[in-house]
Order: sequence, then structure tokens, then C-alpha cells
Amino acid sequence: MTRRWPTALVANLLLGIPAVVPIWLLWFLAASRVSGPPAEENDGMALWLVIIVPVVVLYGLLWSAVNRPLARRSLLTPRTYWLLSALGTLLPTTALIIISP
Repeated sequence: MTRRWPTALVANLLLGIPAVVPIWLLWFLAASRVSGPPAEENDGMALWLVIIVPVVVLYGLLWSAVNRPLARRSLLTPRTYWLLSALGTLLPTTALIIISP
């Protein structure tokens, strides 16, 4: 069952649903660093980093724990497998961006 690409795609689509949170947190961090914090916000980004780093690291560990065994069993080339995995993970976030008003 893990020899074909649909297994990797479905697993990463399912992983993409909770990935919305770390992706949004990374986007928020990047957008805040580019535009700068509002003048009335004096707290800085240290508190946000305390929140963002554990969430992103835990999700990254979960993602790699699921994908490494699947990649070893897959007949896809490594480059194709990891590209498919990344695109499958980003698909739910992309869908939310497209359908948002």
C-alpha cells in the first residue's frame, strides 16, 4: 500500500490540516518583522517566539516521523516524494487562503 504516491499524498493532506497553525504563525512572524510592530505595541516579539518555536518544532517532528518511514517504503524517487509531501501538506492552507473573503 505504501508503494504508490496516493498513500503519501493522503498522509500529507491529513498532516496539512493541523499544519495550518504553524504555517500561519510563521507567516505572522514574517509579516510582523517586515512591517514592524504597531507603535502602541511595546511587548516586542519575545513572547511570540516562545509560542511559535515549540509549535513549529513539534509539528516538524510529527511531520518527519510520519514521512520518513513512508519515504523509505515508497517507490517514488526521493526528490519526487519530498516534493509531493510538501505540496500535499501546503494544500489545506492554500485552500483556506483561496476561499477566504
